[in-house]
Amino acid sequence: MQLIKGESSFWFNKNISNHIKLSWQKEYFAVSVSESQIERVVNYIHTQESHHKKKTWEEEYLEFIKIYGFKVFKG
Repeated sequence: MQLIKGESSFWFNKNISNHIKLSWQKEYFAVSVSESQIERVVNYIHTQESHHKKKTWEEEYLEFIKIYGFKVFKG
């Protein structure tokens, strides 16, 4: 996961963002998305700070698990 975190941050900062830098928090949540959803994901990243003033990371994480039936792996 450490390699994925590092590579994804590097790729995003090089290819997507001109004025913000992506960095990972201590806790993180990773899923794959369809290429057709990239714009939506980029928008989420740009508005993440204000978004999490309304819904915490943990609330959103638990909601994703419930809605999509994700399996939780702990390292």
